[in-house]
Amino acid sequence: METVWTRKDLLSLYDLSADEIIFLLDTAEEFKKVSERNVKKVPALRGKTVVNFFVEPSTRTRVSFELAEQRLSADIINVQASTSSLKKGETLLDTIKNLEALQVDLFVMRHASPGAQYFIAENTKCGVVNAGDGAHSHPTQALLDLFTIREKKGHIDGLKVTILGDILHSRVARSNIWGLLKLGAEVTVAGPPTLVPREFESIGVKVCHNLKDAVRDADVVNVLRIQHERLNASFFPSDSEYASFYGIKPGILDYMKPDTIIMHPGPINRDVEISSAVADGSRSVILEQVTNGLAVRMAVLFLVAGCVKK
Repeated sequence: METVWTRKDLLSLYDLSADEIIFLLDTAEEFKKVSERNVKKVPALRGKTVVNFFVEPSTRTRVSFELAEQRLSADIINVQASTSSLKKGETLLDTIKNLEALQVDLFVMRHASPGAQYFIAENTKCGVVNAGDGAHSHPTQALLDLFTIREKKGHIDGLKVTILGDILHSRVARSNIWGLLKLGAEVTVAGPPTLVPREFESIGVKVCHNLKDAVRDADVVNVLRIQHERLNASFFPSDSEYASFYGIKPGILDYMKPDTIIMHPGPINRDVEISSAVADGSRSVILEQVTNGLAVRMAVLFLVAGCVKK
C-alpha cells in the first residue's frame, strides 16, 4: 500500500514508522532535483506563511530552512528570542498564539527546552517542525544524515554505523539512532564513558569506549561536536586529551574500511573531535550533508504544510 503523509507536525523520528521515514527520503530525492535546475524554485508553498522561530543559536539549520522556504515560494517571517516579546516576559504560548492570530501556517522552532515543540503542537492548529529541542530531538538533521548515507551507500538496512562523541547531550545522536534502527542499521555509539553511558544498550545499540574498535567495521562514522556549552570539566580533562583518545585523525583512517564515509553535523571543532585533514579529505561527506539538508527540509515543509487544516 502506498504511503501517505498524514501528520501536521514533524517532532521526532521516534514518532515515525520506517515507511514514513522512507517516504520523506524519497520526497527529498525529488526536491533535490529542484536545486539542480537553472531556476531553483517551485510554487509548492505559494500563499503559505512560515515562521522561523529560533530560541537557540543556529547557522546551518536556520539558513537551510529559510532557503528551503524560499525555494518553495513561501512567505517567511523570522523571529529571534532576543528581539521578541519573550524578553519582556511574554510566555512562549502567548507568543505563538499571537503569531497564529496573524494567520500563519507553519512554525519551524528551535528551543532549548526538551518537549517545547510538542507542547506548542498540541496548542496550535498550525504545523510545527522541530528544528531542535534541547538534548532531545533534531529530526531534520537525522533525515539529512539518513538521506546522505542512502545516497552514498545505496541502502541503509544492514549497514554498520558508528556515532562518536558526546552521545549523552546530543539530540542529533538520539534522532539518528531512532532513524537508523527503524531502517535496519546496526548502531554503535562510542566515546568516553562519561559521555556514552551503558544505558544506550537497552534500546539495541552497541556501546564502545575504544575508538579503534568502534570504527574498525563501520560503514559510516558520524562524528559529533563536543558541546562545550553543555559540558564541564568533569566529563573529560581537556580538549587535547579528548582529541588524543577520540579524535578522528588521518592515522585512525587506517583502522577503517576503505569505503567508510565520515560525517559531522557541524559546527566542527577542528582538531578536537576531527582533524582538518579528515574533515576536508576524500572520505568526508560533511558538505554533502549540508546540501542534502536543503532537499530534506523542502520535503518536510511540503508534506507538513499539506496536512495543516485551519
